[in-house]
Amino acid sequence: MENAAPTTDWVVRTADLLEAVRTRAPLVQCITNTVVQNVTANVLLALGASAAMVDVPTEAGPFAGVADGLLVNTGTPHAEPSTASREAAAAAAEAGTPWVLDPVAVGSLPVRTALARDLLTMRPTVLRGNASEVLAVLGTSAGGRGVDSTVGTEDARDAAVATADAGTAQAVAVSGAVDLLVAPEGLVRVANGTELLTRITGGGCALGAVVAAFAAVAPGRALDAAVAATAVHTIAAELAARDAGGPGTFQPLFLDRLASLTPEDVVREARITADGPGARAASTTIGAGS
Repeated sequence: MENAAPTTDWVVRTADLLEAVRTRAPLVQCITNTVVQNVTANVLLALGASAAMVDVPTEAGPFAGVADGLLVNTGTPHAEPSTASREAAAAAAEAGTPWVLDPVAVGSLPVRTALARDLLTMRPTVLRGNASEVLAVLGTSAGGRGVDSTVGTEDARDAAVATADAGTAQAVAVSGAVDLLVAPEGLVRVANGTELLTRITGGGCALGAVVAAFAAVAPGRALDAAVAATAVHTIAAELAARDAGGPGTFQPLFLDRLASLTPEDVVREARITADGPGARAASTTIGAGS
């Protein structure tokens, strides 16, 4: 990944992939935290995708083989969801179904940490989490404070680069004030978003499902999917926050903005940067909204 340089206009690519999601309406299987199932399903529906919460052992594996995308979130690592997660990840890998691993609250909590590290050996299409979660599942830190990160996205940069270069995941998406997206072909940052996403249940967990939806319409392009999903999710949140009085009004406005977001909104609002030639740390702004 040395001397990586952007080869596409990320803003235009994001707008095109948003249209692809709306056209294809990918079916995303979600094995996720029980606290966020309703939120996740509503976010996928607002986006234009479909959700299926198939998390029962013996059903999860076969369903992953026919779904368009899969999210495995370790937020509720009880026995049945853990078994279903392993079944689904293995089936997705065999069938070529793109899948996202969201290692929620790993590090200090041993059950979910062991599960997430086991799932990581199955080579997800995208590994997505906050910086503490990403570092913890990779074994380079003890994790954050529950679901909250105690470090910034740039602290996870080297580990994310090494993970993508090794092929452990095709892309790594590190969420934070500025999201960091890494793959062997480059490193991209998305600076959209709002603090209100951290004040509602499921703001980050739902993003994992959105990444899976975009991966479903961008086969073989994990970085494109991660960038586009992150940008669409955070732009909609940013637009919703402008009219919200607080977290209570923000959540329904966020769903409305996801549903009404247009490619023109993406081009106008996106703040996406990518490493310039020969200097990964020095970013060159891409797109009119930057």
